[in-house]
Amino acid sequence: MSELILHHYPTSPFAEKVRLILGHKQLAWKSVFIPMIMPKPDLTALTGGYRKTPVLQIGADIYCDTALICDVLEHMAPKPTIYPEAVKGAARIVAQWADSALFTAVMAYNFQPAGVAQVFAGAPAEVVQAFVADRAAMRSGAARMSSTDAAATYKSYLRRIANMLHGQDFLFGAQPCVADFAAYHPLWFTQERTPALAGILDATPEVKSWMVRMKAIGHGTPSKCSAEEALQTARSSTPAVVQGEVFQDEHGIALGSQVVIAADNFGLEPTEGELIAATRTRYTLRRSDERAGTVHVHFPRVGFTLKKAAA
Repeated sequence: MSELILHHYPTSPFAEKVRLILGHKQLAWKSVFIPMIMPKPDLTALTGGYRKTPVLQIGADIYCDTALICDVLEHMAPKPTIYPEAVKGAARIVAQWADSALFTAVMAYNFQPAGVAQVFAGAPAEVVQAFVADRAAMRSGAARMSSTDAAATYKSYLRRIANMLHGQDFLFGAQPCVADFAAYHPLWFTQERTPALAGILDATPEVKSWMVRMKAIGHGTPSKCSAEEALQTARSSTPAVVQGEVFQDEHGIALGSQVVIAADNFGLEPTEGELIAATRTRYTLRRSDERAGTVHVHFPRVGFTLKKAAA
């Protein structure tokens, strides 16, 4: 089995989601730190344009979006599962809500002035300005929820999470599942990165106790890896053969076509390549880069758009 390489940075909430799943499955992995904002030349040499954090690399296979990364890790290490059979559908739906609605509200709350002061303590003003401009570009001009609206929404969501935890250790029972990891990571940011704002958690002690249990899972066994080492791994590896039924046509675009894939609502940087698979759940592009060599870049269908590349 090729080594797992996670491209991330320490304060990324979505990276914390994956780091904890690596811990839950007691996996060893290599850690490559990437910049918080663009440009990210070493990462985009692998992805072809996709810039969100984290990205999972296994040899010359590059996996984008944590929903897909969760599936890949489950396939590699099925036990302990993050998709218990009895609640698999509900857990996925809650995870999708947590990664979108919950995350959006919580981060709008976290990035009010008191939170920004803690996140960027000691940083020059131009660093803060560059971060704000980068995230505005990722939203493609869409307005961000006000911190007051976000606070009210956050409190409502915390009460709902507390209701789910009543009488049990995790959201769907005695063991954590994908919903727990997705719901935890934005709350982790509040507690760890903006502690001046963490009082919002006090009204839901069940949530706080659950967060202690989640944090205790840990991050598995990481080791440091440089970006150049990761690129060399890609260059010296052959992408895996896509397994199973490789083509479910929803677009009238044939395999072998040059296509563009992009997220549908946030971080819209496109990736162009040759479509070599469109399975029930994911797209796979083949692309070549002088630094990364020939790689397969994988995206989930949900949350991404597929279009023919311009002639």
